[in-house]
Amino acid sequence: MTTGHAAPDSSRVRIAGTMGKAAILMEALPYIQAFKGRTVVIKYGGSAMVDAALRHSFAGDVTLLATVGIRPVVVHGGGPQITAAMVAAGLEPVFVDGLRVTDEAAIRVVQRVLAGEVNPDIVRLLRSHQAAAVGLTGLDGGMIEANPRDARLGYVAEVSRVDTGLLDTMIGGGFIPVVAPLARGEDGALYNVNADIVAGQVAAALGAEKLVYLTDVEGLYRHLGDEGSLISSIALTGVEEMLERGEVAGGMLPKLRSCVAAMSAGVGRAHILDGRVQHALLLEIFTPEGIGTMVEHGQPT
Repeated sequence: MTTGHAAPDSSRVRIAGTMGKAAILMEALPYIQAFKGRTVVIKYGGSAMVDAALRHSFAGDVTLLATVGIRPVVVHGGGPQITAAMVAAGLEPVFVDGLRVTDEAAIRVVQRVLAGEVNPDIVRLLRSHQAAAVGLTGLDGGMIEANPRDARLGYVAEVSRVDTGLLDTMIGGGFIPVVAPLARGEDGALYNVNADIVAGQVAAALGAEKLVYLTDVEGLYRHLGDEGSLISSIALTGVEEMLERGEVAGGMLPKLRSCVAAMSAGVGRAHILDGRVQHALLLEIFTPEGIGTMVEHGQPT
């Protein structure tokens, strides 16, 4: 007795799966076309820097962005690595408003870790995915100039100027700049600059289309600690109001301050993403749903 249904055809199942992959590519096509030739500055930090699977997911995402004609620039942190190195050197890490207090002993550790260990490691990682990455620090070519931020913080500075000459040369040559957040002060001293702040200032100076922060939370929460209050989209004015009301603290504080400064200077949009999610960059940039918090000019959609 037959049921009237033919046996499953393995070739049809295979074709259906392949068509599904094609549909994903077609969904991404309008975003690829919209952002081709545009600059995207990515602040790379948190778990995405230390978890092996997330590291390779990030490197693959950046490589794909460059392959389809988007111009990525990576600005990295190195907080966990610096903390570990300070502890190993007998130095106690101290933070004020989410920023690391950096005395003379600490700045030497910061320079060694960021310029000598973390930056080359990220470049090697990207190159292993066939990305044309080039390691830089804010000291190279006088890229980043800074002024001391607060006497309580020691050798920690605010960015006073970004010279994009070297970055423009690298980007124009098809390279992906990977920037360590070190700067030379107007007094000639070496300074540690928060990577979120550097990313925002670099994005503003380059006229970036997007500024992306990879972090260890899902995004920006309306109420700190309440995971149900995740904000998927918010206007820049809404972020400014949250800062004015003191509703932001810890590591999110420099991110949002950086976001406000960058977007006020003309950056198109900012995204705060959970770097613990594989392919977070691609999901946010190439899908309509996105996965984190998007900050945009005007009213959120």
